[in-house]
Amino acid sequence: MNKSRLLVIVIIAAAVVAFFALGLHERLSLDNLQAQHDQLLDYRDHHPVLLTGGFFAFYVLVTALSLPGATIMTLAAGAVFGLVWGTLVVSFASSLGATLAFLVSRLLLHDWVQARFGRRLRAINEGVRKDGAFYLFTLRLVPVFPFFVINAAMGLTPLRTWTFYWVSQVGMLAGTVVYVNAGTQLAQIQSVGDILSPGLIGSFALLGLFPLLARWLVGWLGRRKVYRGWRRPARFDRNVVVIGAGSAGLVSAYIAGAVKAKVTLVEKHRMGGDCLNTGCVPSKALIRAARLAHDMGRAGEFGLGGAPPEVDFAAVMERVQRVIRDIEPHDSVARYTDLGVDVMEGSARLVSPWEVEVTRPDGGTRRLTTRTVVIAAGARPLVPPIPGIEDMDYLTSDTLWELRTSPGRLLVLGGGPIGCELAQAFARLGVAVTQVERSPRILSREDLDVSRAVAAGLEADGVELLVDHDAVAFRREGEGRILVARRGDEEREIAFDTLLVGVGREANLKGYGLEELGIPTGRTIETNAFLQTVYPNIYAAGDVAGPYQFTHTAAHQAWYAAVNALFDPLKKFRVNYDVIPHCTFVDPEAARVGLNEQEARQAEVPYEVTTYGIDDLDRAIADGAASGFVKVLTVPGKDRILGVSIVGSHAGELLAEWVLAMGQGIGLNKILGTIHVYPTLAEANKYAAGRWKQAHAPQGVLRWLGRFHAWRRG
Repeated sequence: MNKSRLLVIVIIAAAVVAFFALGLHERLSLDNLQAQHDQLLDYRDHHPVLLTGGFFAFYVLVTALSLPGATIMTLAAGAVFGLVWGTLVVSFASSLGATLAFLVSRLLLHDWVQARFGRRLRAINEGVRKDGAFYLFTLRLVPVFPFFVINAAMGLTPLRTWTFYWVSQVGMLAGTVVYVNAGTQLAQIQSVGDILSPGLIGSFALLGLFPLLARWLVGWLGRRKVYRGWRRPARFDRNVVVIGAGSAGLVSAYIAGAVKAKVTLVEKHRMGGDCLNTGCVPSKALIRAARLAHDMGRAGEFGLGGAPPEVDFAAVMERVQRVIRDIEPHDSVARYTDLGVDVMEGSARLVSPWEVEVTRPDGGTRRLTTRTVVIAAGARPLVPPIPGIEDMDYLTSDTLWELRTSPGRLLVLGGGPIGCELAQAFARLGVAVTQVERSPRILSREDLDVSRAVAAGLEADGVELLVDHDAVAFRREGEGRILVARRGDEEREIAFDTLLVGVGREANLKGYGLEELGIPTGRTIETNAFLQTVYPNIYAAGDVAGPYQFTHTAAHQAWYAAVNALFDPLKKFRVNYDVIPHCTFVDPEAARVGLNEQEARQAEVPYEVTTYGIDDLDRAIADGAASGFVKVLTVPGKDRILGVSIVGSHAGELLAEWVLAMGQGIGLNKILGTIHVYPTLAEANKYAAGRWKQAHAPQGVLRWLGRFHAWRRG
């Protein structure tokens, strides 16, 4: 502790001790004030400046040190100085004292609190930076909240001192006037409680609505500002126009059609977006073929004859296309037209906050007016700017599906979910695969044990896994291709035939009017908690909005975007990201919901870990899939679930029970008490809950039970 803080603590302690030692807390009572009223008036008449200055200084001291007596002193101000002068004295003295208390709290506690709880307070800090004045103003107007608590709490936040002072000055004025005015009627007050009559409490409650009205006014002014220069149509062709027919766009349009809104869905490529055509569906079809090839190669383990299968690569890829065609009707123009959605093929562009221009494939254009817009433009593969990469004729998750011949020596760039899934699938289909990841491990967002389990699975299938290797440059050597990769101070050259870039995806932010409208973007479109852009009638959902790039999250966001777009200002909902599951479909699969250990440590969230090894599970042993684990994070000493990571066969399916449990507030005790079919992989969840229960068994009770049963045996 530095000397300045120590000095402040000593001064405060001395002042507090003196206050009580001198009996000042007893003098600051209503009875004493009424008894001394005449003497105070006489002293005021003879020494007005001295009394005013002394009163002011003492009021500041009492408020700054959060000592009892501020209410009585406010009454005294009215009784001695009258309504106008008493209000001025108390208003400035209370604001100055509150600011000193604010600064003391900041000096003594702010750094420690932020260092200890900074990650947990991040959202509060951000809210205070943005709307701290409104929060403080609301608290100041409602006397239910003790002012000394507000002073200390605000000192722990990033709120500026000047903002704290002037908001306190204005916010406390109404209450100050009420109390000072009551003091002018001192003879009629029998107790402090007489001041806070039900009528007065109601008045304060109404005053508390003022910040809400002020917020609405500021919002209204903000909307006027952002829409300045744009002419709003007198009427609209549509209730909502949805740009993009991927997961987010389809769900948004579906909801709008279901509630009988007039909705137009615009798509420039293919219905179903990336998920159907180049992402989830084709990749899982490819993974299924690869898994079957792998299982056929293991036939001898199950007492079956035969050799590893011959892979007809063209046939495998044709089957992928058949799977897409079989699922296409679910996302087709015909289906959505039957649902009441007007589907338009073409490129959409925002030309104003209420107008969307659609350019059809034949070059014709049509301009639609709409009350609201939902942008669901999706994302595309990210291609890093590595020297020479443009000369590599590289593949991405978008263009991969055009392959009909084996890629030869395949170099997979990226160790995230996309890179890992595709690397393993091609390796199982007989392709020589080298996977390069710049981080020290693959799946770096998962816990270390998850990454290690997946890495072991990849290497067992023949993937040459090169982690901690930075791709420096690409070059051609005749018909061959070379990657120069660096690890530490060493460089190595990796020869390959085909490059697959799988380092992730980036949001589609250009080409449909964001720049012209001045809609702020970063890596994604900037939205608020309601998925609104800077224009309140324009929403964004899915990959283009982030922060997650999962098909199921896009659909989740789409519900909020569509409902808010259709029913705001009558009602709107903040998007909820509390329980977001995901799965990487490698073998063994890696699935998670909620926090993992590394996230809990980073956020400084206390947790306990319970792990159940799937190698102990009867069904897994019978299936020849006895590897992996279920790892559950819980609140210390309680069965409330913070997060679950699963590695193993069908981990994505096993995760559903945990998603339900977290979403509905179900703890481990109830999972343990739920019957699970035997023998199934789902029993792993129950056994994990059982491991937790064993670790938290009441040992004292069990010892007494042992004695009880021994007594019963005689």
